[in-house]
Amino acid sequence: MADPSSYRPKPGQIPDSPGVYKFRDEHRRVIYVGKAKNLRQRVANYFQDLANLHPRTRTMVTTAASVEWTVVSTEVEALQLEYSWIKEFDPRFNVKYRDDKSYPYLAVTLNEEFPRVQVMRGAKKKGVRYFGPYGHAWAIRETVDLMLRVFPVRTCSAGVFKNAARTGRPCLLGYIGKCSAPCVGRVTPEEHRELAEDFCDFMAGRTGTYIRRLEKDMMQAAEEMEYERAARLRDDAEALKRAMEKSAVVLADATDADLIAVAEDELEAALQIFHVRGGRVRGQRGWVTDKVEAVDTSGLVEHALQQLYGEERGDAVPKEVLVPALPEDAEAVSQWLAERRGSQVSLRIPQRGDKKDLMATVQRNAQQALGLHKTKRASDLTTRSRALEEIAEALGLDTAPLRIECYDISHLQGDDVVASMVVFEDGLARKSEYRRFQIKGFEGQDDVRSMHEVIGRRFKRYLQEKERTGEWEEQPPAAAPAAGPAPTGPVPAVAEDAEPREDDGRPKRFAYPPQLVVVDGGQPQVAAAKRALDELGIDDIAVCGLAKRLEEVWLPDDDDPVVLPRSSEGLYLLQRVRDEAHRFAITYQRAKRAKRIRTSPLDDVSGLGETRKQALIKHFGSVKKLRQATIDEICEVPGIGRRTAESVAAALASTAPAAPAVNTATGEIIEEDDGGNS
Repeated sequence: MADPSSYRPKPGQIPDSPGVYKFRDEHRRVIYVGKAKNLRQRVANYFQDLANLHPRTRTMVTTAASVEWTVVSTEVEALQLEYSWIKEFDPRFNVKYRDDKSYPYLAVTLNEEFPRVQVMRGAKKKGVRYFGPYGHAWAIRETVDLMLRVFPVRTCSAGVFKNAARTGRPCLLGYIGKCSAPCVGRVTPEEHRELAEDFCDFMAGRTGTYIRRLEKDMMQAAEEMEYERAARLRDDAEALKRAMEKSAVVLADATDADLIAVAEDELEAALQIFHVRGGRVRGQRGWVTDKVEAVDTSGLVEHALQQLYGEERGDAVPKEVLVPALPEDAEAVSQWLAERRGSQVSLRIPQRGDKKDLMATVQRNAQQALGLHKTKRASDLTTRSRALEEIAEALGLDTAPLRIECYDISHLQGDDVVASMVVFEDGLARKSEYRRFQIKGFEGQDDVRSMHEVIGRRFKRYLQEKERTGEWEEQPPAAAPAAGPAPTGPVPAVAEDAEPREDDGRPKRFAYPPQLVVVDGGQPQVAAAKRALDELGIDDIAVCGLAKRLEEVWLPDDDDPVVLPRSSEGLYLLQRVRDEAHRFAITYQRAKRAKRIRTSPLDDVSGLGETRKQALIKHFGSVKKLRQATIDEICEVPGIGRRTAESVAAALASTAPAAPAVNTATGEIIEEDDGGNS
């Protein structure tokens, strides 16, 4: 735990201009990003008496080891830079909303020559028009099915489209009139694009024009006694009306607005967003977050606006944004939204009428979402904190292990030996920092030796990273020792021409040490891990093992295990960490084994391409029979000369199995007749 006074800026050093500031921890990782109208006033608030700070703010400033800032010209620039840095550095003490589901959108790929209507999830792509999000993909498909009667836009994949163009025959939708069949030239690219743009206009809320036009054409066809055409136009109009009915009218016809509501308690907050376009609710989504920083409702709203519109442009930002509380810098946020839309955006709290009533509905959805999240979440913030405290108490640690790394060894009867490293921070999986290892030091099955190698390689990389980034400074031989505890481990000198220190705050491979290393296994594995750390001079990282048989926790040099109660949250967290490491290791091992099995001894024959390999297998039936063939028999295969045949025979002879493979479960001899595998 750091003392904030040790890195407090000197009086007058901080400018009184708008800007963005970053707090970094001892490993130079950015842990918090904030903005301010006046940097001097805002940053100084963090360095008051710790007793006066909010508990979460107190945790942040005592975790940090330095603070720095960047001056900007306006508050709008500060808002944009803050958003960019939060997205880039992923600071652990900033509020970060996470979608409670992956919402599907109705997308029109206007960036293609023949635009396609389809369901899309995930990140938005440039040149694609999106509508939604929808609660369910089937709701999108029902809407599209109704609208294809009037706007027969392509919905097929690129492969189906190309195949239809090649054969000159459209798919079923083309035959029943729900696709204009541009693949076979029934419409020109320009006509098809016009259909796609009309489809987008209708989905954007400009519905009255099309329905009135269809009804006018229907009446005209009836007057001209073209009754079949009139009936078809009548059905088209009804289909569009049914598509419109799926989105109830809630506001005035021309209203484009997003309504944001917040439900919160001391630990978490839930947001609900209703997207209203053309007076109808076109989409809904929800976010949840841990309140890892001291933030009120206005702060939660500001973070939500940044995440919601940070990547959007044009009409994706609505004319109105209705919120339960205005951000602290409401004028700057409104200006930022206007710049992204390209026109004025109204950011306000609804006071009366239909908009206030709809906001109450959104608020009820937010309250229900928070309640549901609380009941479904097995490892909420309180539970995770209790689990970490129980682990610290059981293992005799000074502080709760905020970063835990777990290692597991996986193999199949001594083959394809691999290891996994998984990372949990604050009790939650940090999948971006998972790592995989291949055992390189020896061959065969030896879990203890494998664990020693993996731990040694991981923490050797950690020490190299510390040296490379300059966390160790060259110590003159005669220098007096500095105040405070001496650093653990070797202290290598840093050459003058060493690589410049990277202090951008981005996560680096193996750059951050855990407070606790967990290994999957008992006393032998724990001893091997501890020995690897001792050999590197690292003595400030705790080690334990979790044995599967009785779920016992083993510590180095202890003859008896630590037994945690079965109902312990600490044991539950260790089990989840161990099981995740096992899952990650066995997934890698299976993939590696599958890749090895797919290889063939013919792959090593120089000049033997895929076509001639297939010809050999087809001629002889299997690698086993090919291995038994003579050189003259191999030469009988079309395209195989004598030199190539000799190379094939030599390659197969060098990889011949020493003994037949045996199924250990049944005792049966496994015949090698798999058509190219060996």
